[in-house]
Amino acid sequence: MSTAPCPFEPFFLRQGYVVLDGGLASELEELGHDLNDPLWSARVLLEDSEAIAVVHRNFLEMGADCIGTATYQASFEGLRARGLSDDEATGFFQRAVDIAVQSRDEFWGDPTNRIGRLKPLVAASLGPYGAFLADGSEYQGDYGLSAASIRAFHEGRWGVILESKADVTAWETIPSRLEAQVLGELLSEARSAHAWVSFSCRDGERICDGTPISEVVRELDDIPNLVAVGINCTAPEHITSLLCRMRTVTEKPLFVYPNRGGQYDAEAKVWETPPANIPWRQFIAEWRANGVLGVGGCCRVGSAEIRVIRHALEVG
Repeated sequence: MSTAPCPFEPFFLRQGYVVLDGGLASELEELGHDLNDPLWSARVLLEDSEAIAVVHRNFLEMGADCIGTATYQASFEGLRARGLSDDEATGFFQRAVDIAVQSRDEFWGDPTNRIGRLKPLVAASLGPYGAFLADGSEYQGDYGLSAASIRAFHEGRWGVILESKADVTAWETIPSRLEAQVLGELLSEARSAHAWVSFSCRDGERICDGTPISEVVRELDDIPNLVAVGINCTAPEHITSLLCRMRTVTEKPLFVYPNRGGQYDAEAKVWETPPANIPWRQFIAEWRANGVLGVGGCCRVGSAEIRVIRHALEVG
């Protein structure tokens, strides 16, 4: 059993929910950064780390209870391709966590930010193998790799995160049943750590590789230090149906942080359609009725939407 308490428990007990942050990359783009790069937002951390800190602070000020590090698309393989040694890549992950922790601590150091709030958490954001490929594979999940190869990709950076100051790990946009099984094994071997796993989904029933979401969630349900399961970077209109299927196989907290809909062009690395106007209050009421305890946003959901999400959760 995990010996450390779940970091979200105070939020669930006092607030009844946790507000996740939004799309870090989308917020960076709003600030004028070009993210058409295999490292995506991680490139900005290499070139302009203060911009990452600005985004973290934006989300915190708008009400996020948990901020994610700028490491979603970072990996040892990707950083080696950029010319970093393994020691430098290790330092990169540590630096990403440290920036988020410092941003959180500076925010919390202002007494006015403590009014009606709990101290926010820092989640180490780790994307799937498909994110390293930078070709949209996180929306397909068909890697053609063995479980051993997927494990080799994940376990190096997971080891670094275990030694970091992150409060929790977020394995995000997972499109593959096999990859989820590997992550479950890694988490089971590190019982003092906490993580959640969030899936990218193709419709209201299945994750992106075609596996019913109920099946992949059921396979993870017995892991005690898996603190939540979720759905992210999925169109909002699919979320309620997916939640209904997840709730039939787990009592774990459910997290949702959708994108704003539309089609993504993986080659051009742009969204083909304008972002939809999401009726957050309506959707959040539906999601909460299906057991959701964590709400935030993914691609094209910025800090302004996080304020709307927090308000919707506060008023119930």
